Amino acid sequence: MYKRTRRALLGYPLAAAAMGPFMSEYRIIDPHVHVWKHDPYYPFAPGAHVPERDAAPETLLGLMKANGVSKTVIIQVIHYRYDNRYLADVLKRYPGTFQGVCRVDPLDPAAPDHLSRLTEQGFRGVRLSPAGDASGDWIRGPLMPPLWQRCGELKVPMTVLAPITRMPDVGRLLEKMPELTVVIDHMADCPVDQPKELEKLIALERYPKVFVKVSHTWSLSRQPYPWLDAQEHVKRLHQAFGPQRLMWATDWPIIENSHATYRQALTVVRDDMKFLNADDKAWMLSKSIERVWPFAA
Repeated sequence: MYKRTRRALLGYPLAAAAMGPFMSEYRIIDPHVHVWKHDPYYPFAPGAHVPERDAAPETLLGLMKANGVSKTVIIQVIHYRYDNRYLADVLKRYPGTFQGVCRVDPLDPAAPDHLSRLTEQGFRGVRLSPAGDASGDWIRGPLMPPLWQRCGELKVPMTVLAPITRMPDVGRLLEKMPELTVVIDHMADCPVDQPKELEKLIALERYPKVFVKVSHTWSLSRQPYPWLDAQEHVKRLHQAFGPQRLMWATDWPIIENSHATYRQALTVVRDDMKFLNADDKAWMLSKSIERVWPFAA
């Protein structure tokens, strides 16, 4: 379990995070956004429910600049399912600013080879999204170990979007691959009125390369900003994993569906989680993310 200490941060300068994004001595990196475009050249998957608006990288770049965010990790949006071409082209258009996490079909035995090819194209990781009902039971099936093993061989992270009830399944896979880097999205969307369920995520603390995204406080909360009820989850995760294995994220533009803003996703961690000190923020806003997705200077 993590315990707060007064040690220096491994040679990194201390952050002045509480003073705002433009006065920090570290660069802020957002590890979770999505982009898409209504364009027949990049068709959406059959049955996809796509908002009428585009989530353009240019819009994202404007938000980043306005909020002092230097770099961003773009997650392949479900609208395209396993066709990663649009995101691949965005990564080529903005080298050095974005990194990308692809999707592969978890029911395809060739998924490990698909991941290898996508990694050769520049993707840095893969995302899986097992549902909590029987339709997501493939995470317990025979196709998972080869895919997770390939992640380890390629040295790219496995990113998991799954409800809290799926965390024991993640744990069973990690028992065979405890050194694999795994990132759990959105605090496993643990409901704020089921605090005991969070122990299923906390149980993954024993695996040294499990990271957790401190995001979706805005969607989990039943209160207005700064979503203090959801912050109780963050406090427990901070105690268990330590800031070195937690990372903030906006989940733009999905955050806007909950009448919250890109800026609030940043300020809730940087300014309004009063239990965090400057060192914690330096990790959660920057250095933890670069442990998983290092960016060039």
